Amino acid sequence: MKRDVSGISSFQKNLSWWVLGCMAAGVAIGRFFPAVPSFLNKLQIAGISLPIAVLIWVMIYPMMMKVDFQSVKQIGKNPRGLIVTWVTNWLIKPFTMYGIAWLFLFVIFKELIPGELARQYLAGAVLLGAAPCTAMVFVWSTLTNGNPAYTVVQVATNDLIILVAFVPIVKFLLGVSNVVVPYSTLFVSVILFVVIPLIGGILTRLTVTKQKGREYFENTFVHIFDNVTTLGLLLTLVLIFSAQAEVILSNPLHIVLIAIPLVLQTFLIFFLAYGASKAVKLPFDIAAPAGMIGASNFFELAVAVAIALFGTTSPAALATTVGVLTEVPVMLTLVKIANNTKGRFT
Repeated sequence: MKRDVSGISSFQKNLSWWVLGCMAAGVAIGRFFPAVPSFLNKLQIAGISLPIAVLIWVMIYPMMMKVDFQSVKQIGKNPRGLIVTWVTNWLIKPFTMYGIAWLFLFVIFKELIPGELARQYLAGAVLLGAAPCTAMVFVWSTLTNGNPAYTVVQVATNDLIILVAFVPIVKFLLGVSNVVVPYSTLFVSVILFVVIPLIGGILTRLTVTKQKGREYFENTFVHIFDNVTTLGLLLTLVLIFSAQAEVILSNPLHIVLIAIPLVLQTFLIFFLAYGASKAVKLPFDIAAPAGMIGASNFFELAVAVAIALFGTTSPAALATTVGVLTEVPVMLTLVKIANNTKGRFT
């Protein structure tokens, strides 16, 4: 596939149109062939869809192959990117999500959304805000030519913090008593979305480098998978939107109303982390993923927990699904913004 001087293929340049097409295809499948998502939804472990897990593995495996552990060893000498990520994700993001969502749902849209529905939608928004990205960020990092070794460490530390911070933050913000978050979902997510593809990537790198040499691996082999990540993303969208088709079609206006604060939150968090990275003089290949991790959400976890707590057809589950709906086009916009401002970094 042809690539321009920036390294972006024509396929990736038109990715927004492909994304919209896959969303429409997913809704159509769920509407007219409901047996398909019904069957796929049965294939789960600890509330996590196995088909989606496989596709996410396909998305991030090429990224993991690029991890050079000689580079990982050097990350401790430059922890500023990790500090930016941690502060943005855990001391800022959950609280700005709550504040922005509350403002729109209970004040600005007060006459359009009943109070009980607003509370449920707020719950879904908070679940998204308390779950920063762990898997999809590898896609955004790849599209911005982010540092793969640093991105892995940023994601790995996020996963560890989620294990201890997710439940207290959600309880504090919502004041919900007896909230039981399925820890099995958290642990299985970490294993499926990080550990397995990382091990696969390491073994592939070692094997190919040993047989063909480092130059062949970096200049030829990894480029075989250039569009695999994007294809995995598109197929994932088809599956997600086929599963939520009826919910989406039955609440078109509310979907738009929920989407507005979620989109504003995404832009806010990206520019906070991205700007902080610039302020502390991080290189672009660390600053871009740092901004993407905070802006993006671990929507697999948010959707799974919303369904476990409130039910498949609940307003809270709908809000987390809207998070998926808005995330991809918004994150692609942020990828473009990051790539267009790359020259501002030393």
